[in-house]
Amino acid sequence: MHEALNRISIRATPEQIMALAFDLPAWPKFLPHYRWVAVLAQDGERATVEMACWRSFGPLRWPLKWRSHLWVDHERRRMRFHHIGGPARGMDVEWLLRPDGDRVEVSIRHDLSLEVPLVRTALGKWIVAEIFVRAVAGRTLACLKEAVEAA
Repeated sequence: MHEALNRISIRATPEQIMALAFDLPAWPKFLPHYRWVAVLAQDGERATVEMACWRSFGPLRWPLKWRSHLWVDHERRRMRFHHIGGPARGMDVEWLLRPDGDRVEVSIRHDLSLEVPLVRTALGKWIVAEIFVRAVAGRTLACLKEAVEAA
């Protein structure tokens, strides 16, 4: 198993962070690298979402799109995704908020148990983790911090 972990400390309450971070359709409003997030279905506690973001590499810029099952647990300050479509199919993602005084540590952990044969190799997992996942998650956390602390 290969994991990618991103963390950031935000000066806010967990409730302030969850109001933005756990409202996925609002992501493109404060995350400029996200093109859209759409809730396709709701089945009890599980939602099915489609997400798309821009990924840049030098002068090149291309869209990435995927589908995930989503579970949001406000009480445990946790959000989980299981990717069901796209190049990262099979990947599990967990957002976790941990209060620490007047700050909250927000972490995003990606478990790269991928199903797509080409990307589930050791090299494929490294490319997905280092070039895509860490970069997008890092930018997501930086933009979340900026939006929450500016509010």
